Amino acid sequence: MNPEAKQIWTAPRWALAALLALLGMLGPFSIDTYIPAFSGIARALDATPVQMQQTLSAYLFGFAFMNLFHGALADSFGRRPVVLWGIAIFTVASAGCALAESIGTLVFFRAVQGLCTGAGWVVSRAVIRDMFPPDQAQKVMSQVTIYFGIAPAIAPVIGGWLFAHAGWHSIFWFLTGVGVVLFTANYKLLPETLHVTHRQPFNVPNLMRGYWQLGSSPRFLLLALASGIPFNGMFLYVLSAPAFLGEHLGLAPTQFFWFFLLTISGIMAGSFASGSLAGKIAPKRQIRYGFIVMVVVSLANVAANLLFDAHVAWALFPIAFFSFGWALMVPVVTLLVLDLYPERRGMSSSLQAFIGSASNGIVAGVVAPLVMHSTRALALTSLLMMSVGLFAWLFVKNLWPETGRALIE
Repeated sequence: MNPEAKQIWTAPRWALAALLALLGMLGPFSIDTYIPAFSGIARALDATPVQMQQTLSAYLFGFAFMNLFHGALADSFGRRPVVLWGIAIFTVASAGCALAESIGTLVFFRAVQGLCTGAGWVVSRAVIRDMFPPDQAQKVMSQVTIYFGIAPAIAPVIGGWLFAHAGWHSIFWFLTGVGVVLFTANYKLLPETLHVTHRQPFNVPNLMRGYWQLGSSPRFLLLALASGIPFNGMFLYVLSAPAFLGEHLGLAPTQFFWFFLLTISGIMAGSFASGSLAGKIAPKRQIRYGFIVMVVVSLANVAANLLFDAHVAWALFPIAFFSFGWALMVPVVTLLVLDLYPERRGMSSSLQAFIGSASNGIVAGVVAPLVMHSTRALALTSLLMMSVGLFAWLFVKNLWPETGRALIE
């Protein structure tokens, strides 16, 4: 924690949480805003469904790859420069998407978007731990998730409206405007939170030592799996939204917002509960509660899809309850990851994000196209994604029983 934290930020805690949440909004806006326009973009650019899926997987793989470096750069050069450069490049790439006249050009600029979007999300988590002790950090992390949850709820609504009234190009011009606003806000308001004495030397041997230290730590890797992989249990449905919502449930693109609204409501409710429980119960107990919710809901979702044909009257609710369980436990696991190696919190955040986003990319490029044709396959795959995280946490709990008894000071 920065010893000068109280002097660096004198405004209310929620204000910093809101600013950091704005950084996290780049990710969901980049994904969810253009999903309602998939079919329109495909027609305009004469693209196949596989090529359209590549616009998503290119973004996610770019996001995953660069996540390896955002945190390391922030540990050496400071949090603020990495954030500002990331937003600036995102803004230029969004304009490139808006001007694209071929599917290849669109895929390229989507990849560039992915390379820089993660800067805000990765660095913001390190900023939280720079500024707050454990219990307060969990509350701020939960507040960030609540604010962050607003973006996926409104992004498809905005995207659907823009597509219907101004064409698909307007969606990416909108993202360009979002980038300009975020750059301006963070340039004026975001402080440098990494204390000068905490900066890491930027050279290859030091970076390699850091990557080896984290990458060879079984506890770090298992905790990263426990926080990142279960997210795909609900993200799979986001990636499959055109097929799941449009084909299986018969919703129009302008009606997709009901799915996102319910899912993000679950995330926001789980985040609120997580922040309320901070400092009141042991972290490992809170993690257990989150996984219990996800296990029960996943099994119920599989059973319902095996017994009945999916219908909009009930098929959206299991995903919303699943997201509640995920949001209840993920702020706690994230802080456990960041506190394993306090001197490398930026790099820890990077590698944690890389593991999660790499799995997102695999699910987007390989898994989702294979299972989106069937609601039963979607439900079973969602259960499998959650189970990977569950078993990772059970391994941590058994091998290092002290983990999660109390957050590291």
